[in-house]
Amino acid sequence: MEAKMADDYRRRGWWRDQTFLDDLRRTTRDDPGRIAVITRAFDRAPGPVPDIRRLDYAELSLLADRAAGTLVELGVRPGGTVAVQLNDRWELAVLALACMRAGARFCPLLPMYRRRELEIMLGLTEARVFITQARHAEADLGALAVSLAAELPSLAHVVVADGPRPAGTLGLYETFLAPSRDLPAPALLDARELGPDDPYLTLFTSGTTGEPKGVLHSANTLYAAVRGEAGVFGLDSSLVMCTTASYTHYTGVVQGMLMPIMLGGTMVFQDDRDTGAVLDLLAEERVTFLYVAPYYLRRLFDEQRSRPRDLALEWLVSGSASIPPHYVDLARDVFGLRLFSLWGMSENGPVTISRPDDPEDWASRSDGSPISDMEFRIDPLPGQPDGIGVLWVRGPTQCLGYDRRPEVYAASLDEDGWFNTGDLARHDGRGGIRIEGRVGDAIKHRAFVIPVTDIEAVVAQHPKVAEATVIGLPVGEGEDEQICAVVTAADGSAVTLDELRASLKDAGMMEMYWPQRLEVVSALPKTANGKVRKVELKERYAVR
Repeated sequence: MEAKMADDYRRRGWWRDQTFLDDLRRTTRDDPGRIAVITRAFDRAPGPVPDIRRLDYAELSLLADRAAGTLVELGVRPGGTVAVQLNDRWELAVLALACMRAGARFCPLLPMYRRRELEIMLGLTEARVFITQARHAEADLGALAVSLAAELPSLAHVVVADGPRPAGTLGLYETFLAPSRDLPAPALLDARELGPDDPYLTLFTSGTTGEPKGVLHSANTLYAAVRGEAGVFGLDSSLVMCTTASYTHYTGVVQGMLMPIMLGGTMVFQDDRDTGAVLDLLAEERVTFLYVAPYYLRRLFDEQRSRPRDLALEWLVSGSASIPPHYVDLARDVFGLRLFSLWGMSENGPVTISRPDDPEDWASRSDGSPISDMEFRIDPLPGQPDGIGVLWVRGPTQCLGYDRRPEVYAASLDEDGWFNTGDLARHDGRGGIRIEGRVGDAIKHRAFVIPVTDIEAVVAQHPKVAEATVIGLPVGEGEDEQICAVVTAADGSAVTLDELRASLKDAGMMEMYWPQRLEVVSALPKTANGKVRKVELKERYAVR
């Protein structure tokens, strides 16, 4: 990044000469007993009672230093990578801070990843230490990690949490966290600690298309994101944050962990996605801020209506997909809250958010306006309706690049530093954007681009539909793509294509936008952060 641009971000207050470790030290000094972490672990509990643990800021600081010392002992060099594949659990917060303290890059990996993904990601980052858990679902992750270590020259140590460990591996607790472990000399860690502009976080893209890319962020690109989001909602140290997104995804790491640390607030972990358990946790721990993907939000509405809880929620934010209009009404009726929309990417985090002063239904009509001095531009596609075009962004939350693939990142930038998001968007009329899908997912019909997001929103409102997506299926060379709606049924209802087309007609949509095909499925395939895998659906329903 150009020094002039970095200086400008500092001058405007979006970047700083401190890191999240300075925030941690400040709260530890001023209020050491303040609760930093609350965690509930169902997968490790003996029986139905979950393992509940709380860490205050003093304990979190001590554990982070202890784990950082172990990383140094294991030969992690400054700038080296530590890969971590764990469920949503408190150790992630400790390890994220320990990496920064030890001068290492923190690379969280989704527990669902298996050999193909792990081999690519561990090999690309040249991780020296890989921390995983014994099992995930039916997979033996410990054995898989050992076999990968035998194939990857850079991978020197496999660390396993929970359960029986394969021979030759280290235990997470006894090696990193046990009270018997000596604390390293502060001067040792002080000399290695990452600075605000150093590469710190490596996040792999969700991989809806193509080979995964390791997105590199510094403490400052992340600070700009969380400072901007906190400013929109007026958040402070009273924040009790929870998200149903994975804590090994951007949302979990940055908004879920780093934003509370910056503010001196509390982060709440739970490794169970049962809606009843989640709502019980929100109520009992007095969670004030919840980030949730739209597909999961519908389940929370249903569960809360069936068994109401006394919640302390103040903010309800949803992203990763468009928000159906009736979700705004459900949020108000079920939770008594405004629903806010958010758009961003692994490359730049939250770029746009709808605001408290927007119209009440704005979350279903817009993906919000820019935060953190982020800029956007939309390059129109000639002849297309509604000003739909390719979305470009730039600003202080933008990543540093792709790990060891600078040429791939450079291909996404223009000469003025604008980043091609690969998304289609249009202006929302209030200084923000409305995402219309990915460029690769665009449906071409009679030389026009179909407004997929708007069609999906109408289809999803049909009373017989629970979730919906719309894809384009090539029919033949030179012919229009077939518009196909793929839906899940609500309560076992049998929706028909004619019923969906009638609802689109009633919504005032021209016939050119109506689906010509309907597929009803038990569940839509999704990435870990709730985005529909449209490529998979296109392959499944391709016209043969």
